[in-house]
Amino acid sequence: MGSSNGSKPLLGTLRALRRLAQHRWTEAASRRALSPQVLHRLGTHVSASEQQHTGQIRVVAEASLPWSYLHRQASPRERAIMLFSKYRVWDTEHNNGVLIYLLMPEHAIEIVADRGLARHIPPQEWQGLVRQMSTHFQQLQYEEGLIQAIDAVSQRLARHFPRPGDTHQANELPDTPVGPSRA
Repeated sequence: MGSSNGSKPLLGTLRALRRLAQHRWTEAASRRALSPQVLHRLGTHVSASEQQHTGQIRVVAEASLPWSYLHRQASPRERAIMLFSKYRVWDTEHNNGVLIYLLMPEHAIEIVADRGLARHIPPQEWQGLVRQMSTHFQQLQYEEGLIQAIDAVSQRLARHFPRPGDTHQANELPDTPVGPSRA
């Protein structure tokens, strides 16, 4: 008689290998999907959106997870939180930075908001936005999906952190997205 416990490690290994293959198989296509021209347009969109509020938006797209994340079956959320720290999105004057993270092979999007904005937006609202945007990513419409994400985040920042019309505010984070070849 076989034990179901013996199959659990095998299933975990098979899932890990499938995920590794998915990431490596789609890596080149993912890198091409967000060309330098697309990244420039997205950066311009971030810059324009930041004229409406005092928040800072950072977009990061990855063509695959690093091996250390794949090996331990880390979630896209875990990677997004690490990148939130790495790119210092948490380090804005009003604690209202937002990371929009796209893991292209899994069509996974994560939104990580700093504590200033997180006080106003419940996690369920972010999860609802992510579900709405996932349709674009499943159809490989990365630029459209990221523009929708930037607009949705900007709308919430403008509501809770409007930019006063008569003041100049320094841009605390780069507007250009970190593309799939540079994350």
